[in-house]
Amino acid sequence: MTTSLDHLKQTGTVVVSDSGDFESIDVYKPQDATTNPSLILAAANKPGYAHLIDNAIKYAKAKGGSINEQADAALDRLLVEFGSEILKIIPGRVSTEVDARLSFDKEATKKKAKELIALYDSVGVKKDRILIKIASTWEGIQAARELERDDNIHCNLTLLFGFGQAVACAEAQVTLISPFVGRILDWYKKSTGKSYEGDEDPGVLSVKRIFNYYKQHHYKTIVMGASFRNVGEIKSLAGVDFLTISPSLLEELKSSTEVVPKKLDSQAAAKEDPIPKVSFIDNEPEFRWALLQDQMAFDKLHEGIKKFAEDGETLKELLRKKLSA
Repeated sequence: MTTSLDHLKQTGTVVVSDSGDFESIDVYKPQDATTNPSLILAAANKPGYAHLIDNAIKYAKAKGGSINEQADAALDRLLVEFGSEILKIIPGRVSTEVDARLSFDKEATKKKAKELIALYDSVGVKKDRILIKIASTWEGIQAARELERDDNIHCNLTLLFGFGQAVACAEAQVTLISPFVGRILDWYKKSTGKSYEGDEDPGVLSVKRIFNYYKQHHYKTIVMGASFRNVGEIKSLAGVDFLTISPSLLEELKSSTEVVPKKLDSQAAAKEDPIPKVSFIDNEPEFRWALLQDQMAFDKLHEGIKKFAEDGETLKELLRKKLSA
């Protein structure tokens, strides 16, 4: 039986699992996997993952330092523990996120990225299987630009909501971007009071524009739609480079036999209405102005950073308690 998930894969879209719950990932045979502090927090509270927390605590205690320093070390190690387990299941890469509190500090972001890569290396995982997730702030994009160029560390620019962010990421030659489809929809529904479906969904329209722009101007950065609210959004983006999908929506696709036609295509994108090229290279004021002019992108970027930071702190508090026990 050919499922909707099979049909989606046949459009050329690479399917990525958006989960920290690696026990469920193998069911859907994704190529890659993505995680974030919220997903790791949800998984860490399940008894089946207690041994990973124990490993992180043991590592942090061996490093020593204050409780806060140990908690920071334990959190990094926990992210790597989850990522390493996920990589035993999938053939591709896993995304691991830099602390959201570093989103406005280029040098600290670079330092943390290198620390995570070194931690992975210490457990036998090479950097070609890792994507470092960084928020799409100006500082984050510049950090990724330098990590890609100088250290061959591949980056996934997350919390991407605006066209200007996507342009700056492409110019920085980052490996991959994650435009958040569902959160864009959330903002417009709240702002306008309207309902949107399928091809009219503002999140879908945003990703289509970015995809067409990248293909028209020959950027190699991968477009990976993320943060979906329903399978309609996913089907409307069939054919885009990558899609990272939660287990619940993967299950919905796996349980359906409805055909999923290809909606996006690199060659067809070249024939769409031309999108004029713009540039933010070394132009921080213009980038910030463009972001400020896009109220949705400005709001959702900062809201997302705050939420990831809060979940990271909750996870760290859990680790502090275990370190103090």
